Amino acid sequence: MTAQEPLTYDAFVELAAADPAVVGLVLKGSRAHEGMTTEHSDHDLYVVLADAAVTDLTRFTGHRTPQLDLVILSLEQFRAAGMPGFERYALARARILLDRLDGDITHILADKARLHTDEAFREARQWLDAYANSLYRSIKNDRDGHPLAARLDAADSIRFLLELLFALDRRPRPYNKYLGWELARFPLPGWDTDQLLDAADHISGTGDVSTQRHLFAQVETAARQAGHSAVLDAWGQDLHLMRPQ
Repeated sequence: MTAQEPLTYDAFVELAAADPAVVGLVLKGSRAHEGMTTEHSDHDLYVVLADAAVTDLTRFTGHRTPQLDLVILSLEQFRAAGMPGFERYALARARILLDRLDGDITHILADKARLHTDEAFREARQWLDAYANSLYRSIKNDRDGHPLAARLDAADSIRFLLELLFALDRRPRPYNKYLGWELARFPLPGWDTDQLLDAADHISGTGDVSTQRHLFAQVETAARQAGHSAVLDAWGQDLHLMRPQ
């Protein structure tokens, strides 16, 4: 390609695949989620280089246009990407275009897609407490005549709840854009997807106390079964305000 020609996705993939320094090409974002692309979707591409490799492709570092967004990094950096971090879900559901390492790129992505047992337990405990805190504040604010505060706390509680439920299943939480996509293909064990999404929608929009309480009853059962009773019991008598009346 010449300096005047725009860098296209297909042209870059061909160029990168021909470079022996490239050990992996990984496509993330909407184009890695079947049915989620639109006319505005770009190609988000990770270019994984062998550690200490020297290649002219580094001239494209930081390249970003409405059509093509490149992240060029070493294999060591790729292993660490999103661990932890916002990119973890994107990489967990990424699509591999090239793996020159006999499946190692595949294994790296699989590791990002599954929280380790201790990590999941620790995160679930934190998100459960955050969920209970926002839920409690929402219900108190509704009781005390602060409707806007009640709705805002209710919306916060749903964010923490989703983190919790995915941590309980040892999965990174999907971005909001992909929540329905994820649950339609990989439902959370023990949860009815449509009912969960309807409750999240209703609570976020209205802060309805009755719906919050009924949802909490389900969460409490799941959390106790997962070994998190201590987090809930620490709330003491305040649990009564959160439970169905």
